[in-house]
Amino acid sequence: MTDTPLTVGAVVLTMGNRPDELRALLDSVAKQDGDRIEVVVVGNGSPLPELPDGVRTVELPENVGIPAGRNVGIEAFGPGGTEVDVLLFLDDDGLLPHTDTAELCRQAFAADPELGIISFRIADPETGTTQRRHVPRLRASDPMRSSRVTTFLGGANAVRTKVFAQVGGLPDDFFYAHEETDLAWRALNAGWMIDYRSDMVLHHPATAPSRHAVYHRMVARNRVWLARRNLPIPLIPVYLGVWLLLTLARRPSKAALRAWLGGFGEGWKTPCGARRPMKWRTVWRLTRLGRPPVI
Repeated sequence: MTDTPLTVGAVVLTMGNRPDELRALLDSVAKQDGDRIEVVVVGNGSPLPELPDGVRTVELPENVGIPAGRNVGIEAFGPGGTEVDVLLFLDDDGLLPHTDTAELCRQAFAADPELGIISFRIADPETGTTQRRHVPRLRASDPMRSSRVTTFLGGANAVRTKVFAQVGGLPDDFFYAHEETDLAWRALNAGWMIDYRSDMVLHHPATAPSRHAVYHRMVARNRVWLARRNLPIPLIPVYLGVWLLLTLARRPSKAALRAWLGGFGEGWKTPCGARRPMKWRTVWRLTRLGRPPVI
């Protein structure tokens, strides 16, 4: 364990339509114990509201999507975010209810040199409940159980910046959906580990991902891209076949299924970016962690 506290920064992506929630989030970051957290707020295709003094800002002329917007925030901390040791990524309508979250991150990363990413627990501020989809593992019935995992939550996490230096940032072209799993698989393939920590909490209103108009198309397209970019060739049809069957079993509406199938086809027809298939030992690691890369 290092004696020097790790430096922490935060990246917040916003479309400028939640000024009150954004201000509350920034206030909760400012109240964190320990050294001051440098914050970058990225306006994704929209002007930014008035923000507290000391907050760095970047205004993008158009909405470039979630992963590309967060990559801009990373680069605002120098190439690969190297001005700091750890970066927090927080949704603009979230809030850190506890003041020790950043300090817990410092301690966790300092104690475990193999730890690359921490996924926070997302809890509804009104009920305190955590949706199953916000627990990044198959056995999600107990959100209060911390564990090693194979992916993480995009708007409630902390990443050691050495991960970006080694494997690169989020996949820009994904725009929305599965960009976290793409980074997680690359990080795991490089030897990093990912933890889900139930004691590190982000308050966030309970919502359905399908509220986004592009949800079904991009979920399907990006899942194909994810497989084409990262999986050994024999696993690609297995992984995508399982997800096709799961999607049909959920009985989506005709419109949703049409959008999903359109995205699935788009994923095969369009460039997916550089292909870097994971090692078979990474496949085994994912399997031992409870989520083989076929589901």
